[in-house]
Amino acid sequence: MIRRTCAIVAALMLALTPAAAAAEVEPVAKKLDIPWGLAFLPDGSALFTQRDTGQIMSLKDGQVTEVQKIDESEPTDGEGGLLGLAVSPGFESDRTVFVYYSTSEDNRIAKLRLGEAPQPILTGIAKNRYHNGGRLAFGPDGMLYATTGDAQDKGTAQDLNSLNGKILRMTPDGKPAPDNPFGDSVVYSIGHRNPQGLGWDGAGRLYSSELGDATWDEVNLIEGGKNYGWPDCEGECGNGEYVDPLVTWSVKDSSPSGLAVHGDNLYVAALRGQRLWQIPLNGDGTVGEPKSLFQGEYGRLRTPVAAPDGTLWVTTSNQDNNGEPGPDDDQILSITP
Repeated sequence: MIRRTCAIVAALMLALTPAAAAAEVEPVAKKLDIPWGLAFLPDGSALFTQRDTGQIMSLKDGQVTEVQKIDESEPTDGEGGLLGLAVSPGFESDRTVFVYYSTSEDNRIAKLRLGEAPQPILTGIAKNRYHNGGRLAFGPDGMLYATTGDAQDKGTAQDLNSLNGKILRMTPDGKPAPDNPFGDSVVYSIGHRNPQGLGWDGAGRLYSSELGDATWDEVNLIEGGKNYGWPDCEGECGNGEYVDPLVTWSVKDSSPSGLAVHGDNLYVAALRGQRLWQIPLNGDGTVGEPKSLFQGEYGRLRTPVAAPDGTLWVTTSNQDNNGEPGPDDDQILSITP
């Protein structure tokens, strides 16, 4: 762990670097209520979810309006509620978006045409107050990916019969992708505690950020059929049965939620760490030294997304149970790196 510890120390010493100071930050929306999922439509406008209110909101030309409320969505007084949102790759013709949300019974994924009732495509993902995962994203292969937490039941992460503690890969109808690694199953990778970030680089490699337990948070390079170790392994373990993470941080310095690929970097939003981590991509699946940006300036950061105009949008999460909201919170920030 000496090498990894040195990397962490070096990263912390780079907090508020000149690169961070030079970045331009502009709020594009204020006074929101725990924005969680965020995605762009083909016309350049954005949709986002509000976790506890169950609303899908539109952000266009600086104006925020409600699109609809998901009545079945129920907050868990913790991390559950209306979470991830993904826009269909064929939105211009099918007008469909996908949402991940908690109900009175479970976590589930549904598709809907905006303004219409959601149609569940995958149900039975166990929920709990915490560890609900919740990120949705379409990959370059046209498949829908989802992150699920262990729902505070550690054993589910290693159980192939459980949807929890996994990264899932499915068709837009919720069926297992034809070449998934575990047969007729939507499970793509196992051994996850509470992953909340998904992003692909230009070569199609998938990265995920994951909230650890008491010691290490992670960024992982995700490959189908691989085991990422939880609950037997947290952080870098050097055990050949499990895949070691690319990056680890102390939980107090990160608690990562969303992840985005922007240019030649990964950007990871930190909740407890109250910063944005910038991680250089080396082009071969390895990464460079992380840099800490905006530490303590905007509070808890939740979701980064590459915007069509070349900026990076990032949501704050200061209205949740662990935040200390300011007068403008929560916000969506537009960052020009």
